[in-house]
Amino acid sequence: MSAISLGRLQTFYGHMGAHELLYAMVKQEFKDKIAIVSSFGAGSALLLSLVAEVDKNVPVIFLDTEKHFDLTLEYVKTIEKKLRLENIKIYKPREDLLNKTDPSGELWRTQPNRCCWIRKVEPLQRALDEGNYDALITGRKRYQTEQRADMETIEMHEDGRFRINPMASWDREQVKEEFKLRKLPEHPLVKEGYPSIGCAPCTRPVKEGEDERSGRWAHTAELPGGEQKVECGIHIEGMPTRPDWNI
Repeated sequence: MSAISLGRLQTFYGHMGAHELLYAMVKQEFKDKIAIVSSFGAGSALLLSLVAEVDKNVPVIFLDTEKHFDLTLEYVKTIEKKLRLENIKIYKPREDLLNKTDPSGELWRTQPNRCCWIRKVEPLQRALDEGNYDALITGRKRYQTEQRADMETIEMHEDGRFRINPMASWDREQVKEEFKLRKLPEHPLVKEGYPSIGCAPCTRPVKEGEDERSGRWAHTAELPGGEQKVECGIHIEGMPTRPDWNI
């Protein structure tokens, strides 16, 4: 794992705008040791466009949960062609884990955290290990949730890898304006009221006035505990490499 100092990176690059930061991380600090994880959701094309300007060959990790909307899978191809992305890497959940733990495909209804671990967290861990990456680029933004409000543009995850969040300080209007300026194709579901798009069973349209991620895992508010799930887990500290779920 990289011995690069978080403090040094934040001091020298933490003030930079998205494009400058990406260039420094991709071309200088983590050359050939950095990837981007993308859901190919509502706003994903913008970050992919920024990265493609720096290097179209940066590995793009797409976690195919096998629960995505068909329109999302089509959108992957649309953006790949539009931006001329050269290195999309698709990772799926392990068949043995699905067969043992979610044979009916309905685990999302009652154990969403477990479902997300099998379909997203474990595949991403596998992708990062196989690629031997020292850093991961994400599209997270502070305005999206309370949990992201204090996020830095450069962070160190507990797995020892850096998280680079070049759009952390961007607000909703800035994202929309840049999206239009770059003439990027929208995800087809955006016009149907989906400002944040995840797996089909766990995503609903958002009502006027609601937080843009309020449509994610909305059904979990009805589960024991009554608290709506807000993160899949791929960026959360404390997610175990192998949870004690007898999987």
